[in-house]
Parts: sequence; C-alpha cells; structure tokens
Amino acid sequence: MEEAATPSMASTVLHDILAAHTSEGELYEPMDRGWIRCLACGHRCKIAPGRDGICRVRFNDQGILRVPHGYVAALAVDPIEKKPFFHVLPGSRTLSFGMLGCDYRCGYCQNWLTSQAIRNPAAGTEPEPRTAREIVNLALKNRTPVITSTYNEPLITSEWSVEIFRLARSHGIRCSYVSNGNGTPEVIRYIRPHIDFYKIDLKSFRQKNYQQLGGKLDNVLDTITLLKALGVWVEVVTLVVPGFNDSSEELKEIAEFLASVSREIPWHVTAFHPDYTMTDPDPTPAQTLLRAVEIGREAGLHFVYAGNLPLGKAEHTYCPSCGELLIERRGFSVISNRMEGSSCPRCRSTIPGVWQ
Repeated sequence: MEEAATPSMASTVLHDILAAHTSEGELYEPMDRGWIRCLACGHRCKIAPGRDGICRVRFNDQGILRVPHGYVAALAVDPIEKKPFFHVLPGSRTLSFGMLGCDYRCGYCQNWLTSQAIRNPAAGTEPEPRTAREIVNLALKNRTPVITSTYNEPLITSEWSVEIFRLARSHGIRCSYVSNGNGTPEVIRYIRPHIDFYKIDLKSFRQKNYQQLGGKLDNVLDTITLLKALGVWVEVVTLVVPGFNDSSEELKEIAEFLASVSREIPWHVTAFHPDYTMTDPDPTPAQTLLRAVEIGREAGLHFVYAGNLPLGKAEHTYCPSCGELLIERRGFSVISNRMEGSSCPRCRSTIPGVWQ
C-alpha cells in the first residue's frame, strides 16, 4: 500500500489548473477521519484530506475523491497499428486521447510530455477543455471505428474514459486502453462493460526493475490474466531495453507466462531508443528483437511481432496452422490483407482477433 503525495511535490500552477477540471470519482472507498482509499490503480493509495495520490491527479477533497474530468492534453487520429493493435481492424484508424499524469515514473517514457507533466514542469503541457460529446463527435467526423485512451496512464482517469466510452459505444464505436496494466480487480471490472480492446506494457519480469519504474510486477500479471478471463481482447508489448530486460532468460519467462494465459495473445517486442531521462543505453539492435521473436515462438505463442525497426517478416501475421501469409505490414501500414473475414483463406482456420 502506497503513501500519498502532496501537491507541493508538483508544479503548483499546473496542479491548481487541473484541480478545476475534476469531478467526484467512483473508484474509491471512505476510511476513518476523512481518509479515502483510491482503487483506480495497483498502488491503492490511502489519501488524507487535502492530499494527492501517487498519480498526483486524484486527490482527497474533504473526504471526497476528485478525479480528472472534462479535458484532453493530447488528441490525434492514429493508425490502429500504432497502439499497437495488430489483431484489431487492420488498416483502420483510432481517435486517441490522453490526459495528464501517471502512476509510474519510467525514465524512457516516450509520452513524458503528458504522463510526467506534473512531476516535470519542463513538459509545459496544459489541459484543453473538451466535453465527451466533442470527443465522440470528432471520432464520428473522422469515421474512426475505435476511440483509445492513451498518452498518459488511462487507469487513473477511468471515470472520464467511461463517460466518453458510454457515448461512443452508443454510436457503434469500439473503445480501447493503452496502459501499463497496473490495475486492480475493481477498476478492471468497472471499465469492462465499456471496453473492447486492451494493450498492456509488460515492461519486465523482474520486480526489482518494476520497483525502479514505480510499479509492481504482480499487479500487471494479474491484470493480463483477469482481462483475458473477462473476454477482453488483449495484446502485450515489451519494450526491450539493453541491460534492463533483454536477457534471453527474462524474455523467455515473459513469453512463457503469456503462453500460460493464452497462446493467442499477440506479443510485440519493440526497440528502445534513448528518451526523456534514460539516455545511456544504446538503441536496441535488430538481432535482439529477432532473438526475442524466436524465444516467443519457442514458448508456444502463435503471434510474435517485432516493432520500431524495419524487420520484414517479423511484422507480418501468419496462419499458425498452415503458415500462410495473412497480413503484410510495413511500420504502421498494412500493405496487404489476405484474410477472408476472420479465417485463413488457405486452411480456413479461425484467426483470433477482431477483424470486421
């Protein structure tokens, strides 16, 4: 159980601005003397009156949990492959939105301008007021079949996501999270009726590494297992960082865990490049990713992909039954899609995913 943080630890100005863009949360329970326990992420922060949680965006206002609401800090139309989802509506686009804040402090964060803005005023990112209706209307205008909560950690802004997703699903738009997976059973069951797809970053298989990032490995493993049990389509990404998580032993343990949950989980192994405060390791070599792909296949995973580098066949989808090339990709683009509905055109095997 984590101790909460104080607003003085962040940018006071940004903290005050964000406090004006809040509503009462749903993912919490009252405690004695006006304290509350937040249930939105695996930290399960016990928050005293007038204090923030670890994420710095959920806070106790006289015994009431206030949570982010009514703004975005990033908003864009992206290829669905960029999330990455490779088994979800190939070649389609998603409206991606994000807020501010995160419950982790990853030194290599590629979205630090939003996720770490409260911890690092140098980010300079401020909220832009938006209503749920405006966001959904933008998805309708751009004809995006999916809306994705991403850029910061969506679990800590789940009440806002659910408000958007309820409206989006009434228009036939599907909804997804791109998340670190540091969940609780309460938050996963809260979002389950409103979510279709979930991408999780499984950053390591060592608790000592997760401790550096501000998380707990078991929470992520439990989230993956629970999402699959609840019937959510899950894809998993591991950013392979030299000297951090790139040993064959650790990659094998990640792959074997995923295979024990479901061999149908797509595993994306992606290349690190220096970013934010982690500038010492060299970029991940292509041969390291190709080794990870082989490790994943040897562990029994049916779909292993290498990303962030042009690695040809390692980006494509093949039928696990007959080996037929089904979807050819280059980066975030689909070059060809030979699937017939959800089936392999050659052997008629059903390929797991959401295809139409």
